[in-house]
Formats: sequence, structure tokens, C-alpha cells
Amino acid sequence: MTTSSRVVPAILTDDDQALPGMIRQAEQFTDYVQIDFMDGDFVPSHSILCRSLYGLTTSLTWEAHLMVKEPEDQLECLRDVGAQRVIFHFEAAESPASVINKARQLRLGIGLALNPETPVSPVASLLDEVDSVLLLAVHPGYYGSQFLPEVLSKIAELRVLAPAMEIGVDGGIKENNISHIAKMGVDTIYVGSAIFRQPDPAQAYQRLQSLAQNPY
Repeated sequence: MTTSSRVVPAILTDDDQALPGMIRQAEQFTDYVQIDFMDGDFVPSHSILCRSLYGLTTSLTWEAHLMVKEPEDQLECLRDVGAQRVIFHFEAAESPASVINKARQLRLGIGLALNPETPVSPVASLLDEVDSVLLLAVHPGYYGSQFLPEVLSKIAELRVLAPAMEIGVDGGIKENNISHIAKMGVDTIYVGSAIFRQPDPAQAYQRLQSLAQNPY
């Protein structure tokens, strides 16, 4: 079981003009981020689009979290703008296996995300084909949503099915619950508003990282 977790800042914005500033801000305190994409269809909210990253250079390594229908249509663009991995929602794809296969053909890392109400059992046959599983602990689409602790029971299920799988948790994570989440044996904890909506994002990140890596 994982004894410490890493914190990955999650960038979510619907403002193309704000994106470069958030990227530059993140460069000051981390080398890896997740960038969220929402289509207003799979989730109620809109965000920046893949094309918003054309021409944007960064020292960061980054992955995309696609909260969109037909995620396969976004893969080539995301590869072209520099994503190292794409995490898509199992619920959003007509054929999750086809999305995974296309990502592999494009030499992209690929992960599966599960909404809070989605059990682990429907994705069991896909676990050998992906690099990670991301458990949503909120209903996706908004910064600052309420954390749903019952989602954490899925961590143990996944460990039985795929002991070496990278498991992430995303949504509603703050200083008052991050240690508990880390103790559950999760590898990666994604944090958005508790970093980027704080007066000092770098300090907030460092505090969360400390709590995640020393949860006992």
C-alpha cells in the first residue's frame, strides 16, 4: 500500500487569457500539472479548449483530464499541444477500449476516470490496458464542489484487481481531508481550488504536499 501520496495541481479555467498566468504560477512550485477540459455537455460547465494551448510553451509536464463526450476526438490535438497523458471518463465514451487503443497509437499515456456513482466492476476488464484510474470524489464540472467520502471505498477494490495501478482521487480535497485520503493508499491527489484560489498558491501546495506525504 502507498504510504505517501503526491499532490498534482489541477488547472481549471474557462478564460483563455487567464491560462498562461496559471501555467506560469504553477511553474514556480511544481513540475507537473493536470489541465481540465469540460465541454458543457458531459458536464454542465465549459472550460478552455484544447486549441487554447496552441503556441503556449511551458517547462511543466502535464496531463489532460477530459470531462467531455467523444473523448477520442480530442486526442490528436492534445498530443500536438504537448499532453503526456490523457484521462477520460468511462461514462463519456461509447467504446472506452477504442479510446484507449487510439491513445496508444498516438503514443499517449491513458487513464480512466470514474464518476462518483460509477462502480469499479464495469472497468475491471480495462485495467490492464490503462496507466491509471482517477476516482472523482465530486460530481465533476465545478471548482469547490463537496467531497464525497464514500468514493474512497473504491481504492481497496482497485488494489485487489490491479495492485500496481496508479490510483488518483480528484475533487473537494482540502487541508482538512487530504491526510485521510493519503492514508487510504492513493498514489495521486489532484487539487484545484485549494491551491489556485488561495492567497498564496505555492504555500498552499507545499502545505498540502506535506500533509499528503506525512499523513500519520
